[in-house]
Amino acid sequence: MAVAPRPADSFRILFVCTGNVCRSPIAERLTRHELDARLTERSAGRVVVESAGTWGHEGAPMEAHAATVLGEYGVDSAGFAGRELLDEHVVDADLVLTFTQDHRAQVISMGHAAGLRTFTLLEFTRLVRSIDPATLPDPRDGADVTERARALVRAAAALRGWLLAATPEADEVDDPYGAPIGMFRNCGEEIFDALDPVVTALTGVPAPRRQDGSTVPS
Repeated sequence: MAVAPRPADSFRILFVCTGNVCRSPIAERLTRHELDARLTERSAGRVVVESAGTWGHEGAPMEAHAATVLGEYGVDSAGFAGRELLDEHVVDADLVLTFTQDHRAQVISMGHAAGLRTFTLLEFTRLVRSIDPATLPDPRDGADVTERARALVRAAAALRGWLLAATPEADEVDDPYGAPIGMFRNCGEEIFDALDPVVTALTGVPAPRRQDGSTVPS
């Protein structure tokens, strides 16, 4: 499947898992939902969010439990079609977020100078938490979302060698494929919790909070 035409001056996020029917579709649709909730229509439209799989089931629907979990977050799962990861997806991406170290290695092995813009999702979240938002271009000062997003990726790449995970597995999200709905809910929660600080850093707009301090889906 060809990459969709890039809007003028856009920032493209690509999520990569194995089959592109569980983890990466959940992350894609959650991210899209949160961006649309926190940004103006014009700004949100400049961030393209896509997904693919290293062994992607081309044209396949989202796994049923994954769709159920998205629905529980108030996110639409309709119209999704799986994709196999292709060179052009990597070439066109400004930020590639994978779910395991193996996925990241496979993306980087495709070339296209992808190393500095490819992270596991949990790795990127860990690095983003250490970045001072005040060092990023501020929309209140006239910066746009693409400028801020590119600065965030550069800052995360600069921190990678300094802030290491306790173990490589700590930066990975397990595959729930074939598991009961409970494991999909755990996976969805892990992905949502990882995405919240990333979307906040990208947009400069935090999600609403409950009285207990937990994040409310936008």
